[in-house]
Amino acid sequence: MVTAKTTAFFICGSALSGQPDHHTLGEARFVKAVRTAALYRLYDANDGWHPAIRPAQAGETGIAIPGEVYALSEAQLVALLASEPPDLVRSSVALDNGETITAMLCPQATIDEKGWPDISHYDGWAAYKAAPHNDAGDTMP
Repeated sequence: MVTAKTTAFFICGSALSGQPDHHTLGEARFVKAVRTAALYRLYDANDGWHPAIRPAQAGETGIAIPGEVYALSEAQLVALLASEPPDLVRSSVALDNGETITAMLCPQATIDEKGWPDISHYDGWAAYKAAPHNDAGDTMP
């Protein structure tokens, strides 16, 4: 349950349960597993350490990104935001159940500038991290 003193926050990357940065959530309370609406694209940012998501653009197929919702106190939110890559911006995403929730998104210009690979064909960050990859970030045959 999210209260007036907490912020519901969508997590879809390295802070997910079972991922290496999950500890950055501290004592934040897990609310539920969710998926975004099929309106986004997923990228491998920072050489496999963090994902980056952005809204799909006209002519692109959006995907539903699996994630988790946590109820964060103000202090927990500040700590989480401090651990996020500087290229990401606080925004909101639409969930597949019609809810809108706070998340971190990445501008398309940053993705283009850094040449981050689109990994939208995986079923989310955890699936991408579990798959074998070659040096180019592609899935091994």
